[in-house]
Amino acid sequence: MERPRISTVMWPTEPWPRAGELWRRAEELGFETAWVYDHIAWRGTTPWYDAFSTLSAAAAITSRIRLGTLVTSPNFRHPVPTAHAARTIDHISGGRFTLAIGAGGTSRRSDAGILGGGEWTPRERAGRFAEWVDLMDALLRGPEVTFEGTYYSAREVLTSPGCLQRPRLPFAIAATGPRGLRLAARHGDLWVTTGSRELRHDPREAVRRQLEGLREACDAEGRDVGRLRRLFLTGFTEEPWLASAEAFADLAGRYAELGITDIALHWPRPGTDWDADLKVVEAIASDH
Repeated sequence: MERPRISTVMWPTEPWPRAGELWRRAEELGFETAWVYDHIAWRGTTPWYDAFSTLSAAAAITSRIRLGTLVTSPNFRHPVPTAHAARTIDHISGGRFTLAIGAGGTSRRSDAGILGGGEWTPRERAGRFAEWVDLMDALLRGPEVTFEGTYYSAREVLTSPGCLQRPRLPFAIAATGPRGLRLAARHGDLWVTTGSRELRHDPREAVRRQLEGLREACDAEGRDVGRLRRLFLTGFTEEPWLASAEAFADLAGRYAELGITDIALHWPRPGTDWDADLKVVEAIASDH
């Protein structure tokens, strides 16, 4: 059984240069990746600084830790400028950038509907998600892309010199439904889940079922599921992930037995549901 890689989620709420100190500390602690949520505001929180600008700055002051969005969505980003920004961060970081992508939430307190227009049905949201990922994949492979889809289009977009990572920078796909899992199987280098609202009382059972669906999706795509890393994002269940280093190790082992290869924990954020003792986080990082 593979020991999970441990990553952290950074909060884009601190002004620079204080934020830079936190990103440097995450690297010093040895986390595999430092992620940042990509929103305009999340659950009504402000200030909430731009994810891509933050990652560009973090890339310039770090040298080892991988960097990524968790996740970027179609809610307010078009694939063409997003691909341009992602490619730039890939070069600034020396090939350390991962683009995580999701279908996008429905809450107005985050970023759903902020560009105006009608409400997206679940079918349209899934369709936009799939088309967004397909176009992003093409834009990051290049060298020139023209695309006419139902929701997105691109015309003679030049993508030279391409990503530093080849054939393109990695994708992490956050998905739990059948269509999204097929998308992860087709394009993902990493799959992301937080569990399930329907099974919050038994999150490991939710993840077990999702992993079964992922394996079926990989089989349908002719892909070995073992070549797709699988990340569990903690902090959205009642499990005591940050109660102690021992509690974390116990839970990490249980999820590894299910097939999870990567675990992300949140950097402590005082006064919120993600408050925790930084010493516990440091102990977890040192153990891995």
